[in-house]
Amino acid sequence: MTMTASTANAQRFREFKMPDVGEGLTEAEILKWYVQPGDTVTDGQVVCEVETAKAAVELPIPYTGVVHELRFGEGVTVDVGTAIIAVDTDPGAGPAEAPAAAPQEAAADEEAEPQGRQAVLVGYGAAPSSTKRRARKPQPGVPAQPEPAKAALQAELNGRAAPAAPATPVAPAVQPAPAAPAGSAVPAAGRPLAKPPVRKLAKDLGIDLATILPTGPDGIITREDVHAAATPAAAPAEAPAPVAVAAAEPGTVDTAARERRVPVKGVRKATAQAMVASAFTAPHVTEFITVDVTRTMKLVQELKQDPDMAGLRVNPLLLVAKAFLVALKRHPEANAAWDEANQEIVYKDYVNLGIAAATPRGLIVPNIKDAGAKTLPQLASELGDLVATAREGKTSPAAMAGGTVTITNVGVFGVDTGTPILNPGESAILAFGAVKLQPWVHKGKVKARQVTTLALSFDHRLVDGELGSKLLADVAAVLERPKRLITWG
Repeated sequence: MTMTASTANAQRFREFKMPDVGEGLTEAEILKWYVQPGDTVTDGQVVCEVETAKAAVELPIPYTGVVHELRFGEGVTVDVGTAIIAVDTDPGAGPAEAPAAAPQEAAADEEAEPQGRQAVLVGYGAAPSSTKRRARKPQPGVPAQPEPAKAALQAELNGRAAPAAPATPVAPAVQPAPAAPAGSAVPAAGRPLAKPPVRKLAKDLGIDLATILPTGPDGIITREDVHAAATPAAAPAEAPAPVAVAAAEPGTVDTAARERRVPVKGVRKATAQAMVASAFTAPHVTEFITVDVTRTMKLVQELKQDPDMAGLRVNPLLLVAKAFLVALKRHPEANAAWDEANQEIVYKDYVNLGIAAATPRGLIVPNIKDAGAKTLPQLASELGDLVATAREGKTSPAAMAGGTVTITNVGVFGVDTGTPILNPGESAILAFGAVKLQPWVHKGKVKARQVTTLALSFDHRLVDGELGSKLLADVAAVLERPKRLITWG
C-alpha cells in the first residue's frame, strides 16, 4: 500500500502532549523551556519544567529528532492532553509540512462535496478537491459572474486581494476604488495565510493580519512581514488624553497604587482549594498540651555525637516525629480515613507521615512512606531528603500522595502553636510549637526548663475526644521522658 504524504508527515512530525504527571491533574503551567526550535533532542531528554497543582516536574520527551516548534511559551497554563512541542524525527528527509498546532479554517466552495478532500495544513491553503461538478448555466440576460468563495480562495493562494464582483444590472453603479500603491498592505479577502506562531505574534503586537502584504511563498505572511507592519506603529504618536480620576477625599490615602495582584495558580491554588474543602468537610477538633521537653533537647545533642547518626540531620523535629509514630502505634485506630462514597471508615496498618514544608511556590506536604517501620537513622535520612527536595522544588506528585497523618513545625517561625487544618483524606495533624526557656515546676521547685506547646487537630468523625486526648498525651509523654521511645517503641 502506498503511504500518503499526510500519513508520512504524521509519522515524521511527532507531537508531545502534556501528560498527567499526578493523580487526575487537568492542567499544568510551563515554567521553563530547556530547548528551542532547531535544537536536537534525544529520547528521554528533559525538554521543559512544568508546575502542576502539586509540584514542579521536569518532562522528558519520548522522541529523538529536531525540535520543530514550541506550541506554548513560558508562563502559559496548558490542559493535559494538549500538544506542547513538535519534533521532526527525520530531519534529513528534507522540507515537509508539519502538523498544524490547531485546526484552521479553509476557504471552501459552498456547493463542493466534502468527500475526497485532504486535511488542510496551516499556512498552505486548501487541498485541491477531486470532486467534479457541473458548470452553472448562465441565466438569460445575466452575465456570468465569478464565484466569490472561489475568487477569495484563489486570492489567498496568489497572495493578492480577491477581485470585487461586478455589480448586477439592478444594483446602482459604484465608483471603483483607486489602486493601492506598490508595497502597501492590501486587505486580503478571506482568512490570511500564516502559521500559528506568526498569528500569535501578530495578536501580541495588535496587528491585523488582513492588513499585511505577504512576502512568503504562496502568499504566506512571515514574521518579518508582521514586524514590518508593526514598525510604523512604534513611531511616536499623539499622547492619549489623560483619564479623568476622581480626586481622593481629603485625609484619605490612595491604596490602589500600592497594591499588587498575583494570579492564584499552581501549588497555591491547589492548597487553597484543598484547605477549603477540608475545613468545610471534616469536622475539626483541636486540642493543646504544654510539655517540658528539656530531656528531649538533651537527647538531640547526644544523638548528634552518635556514630550511628553521623552525616544525618538530627533536630527536635526528628524526635517529635518518632514520638508521634510511637503514640500512633499505641492508638492505631486514630490512623484512619473516612470513605464518604461507601460510608466506611478505612483503618490503615501503615503510617505515611506527612511533613508540611513551606516552599517559594506555596505549602506542600510530602510524606515518608511506611514511616512507622523505620529506625531512627532511617527516619532521619528520609526526613532530610524530603526537606531538601521540597526546598529545591523537585518534590514529585507521588511523594505527596497517600499521606495518613501530618506534622507541621510552626516553631521554626517562633510561633507557640496553632490550630492546623487537616490535609485532605488524613485523620490528624500535629503542630509542633517553638521550644522556649520558661519557668517550670520541676521536682517541686520552679526552674528554667525548655518548654513547648503541641496542638493536635483531628477529624471528629474518626477520632472522638477520648482517643484524640490519649494520642496527644502520649506524644507529650514521650517528649517529656524520651526513654519511653524504648519502653513503648
